[in-house]
Amino acid sequence: MANTYTQIHLQLVFAVKYRQSLIEHSWKDELYRYITAIIQNQTHKLLIINGMPDHIHILIGMRPTQSLSDLMQHIKGDSSTWINERIFTKGKFEWQNGYGAFSYSKSQVPDVITYIKNQEQHHSKKAFMEEYLALLKQFEIDYDERYVFKDPL
Repeated sequence: MANTYTQIHLQLVFAVKYRQSLIEHSWKDELYRYITAIIQNQTHKLLIINGMPDHIHILIGMRPTQSLSDLMQHIKGDSSTWINERIFTKGKFEWQNGYGAFSYSKSQVPDVITYIKNQEQHHSKKAFMEEYLALLKQFEIDYDERYVFKDPL
């Protein structure tokens, strides 16, 4: 789009269905590369991706050529198909319904990158749900706890 200039930085957060710890260290980097390719193929800029066995954080520079919901459908749908085709898990792999998307100014990007980079260290002190609810509160997003990522089985 000629003469369209944007600066949209979004942190995307989503979880494995029932927050099960299914993302194994042995294939995590391969998954992150696959998701990176999805984002780049959709013409967005990946700044960082990292997570834990039960969830993922991604920071992107988003282009205004696609809706966020369409991008997330590609990321979650294509990556779950990819995981299942490779039989990385014993049963069918699925992502939890929904996601969080949080916007940041350019000046905040370095801090968000550090935060995502240090997920393992961060989660040694704070559980995923505690972290996620804190993000919702920090960004003043109304939510119904019945529909926030379901508890593990």
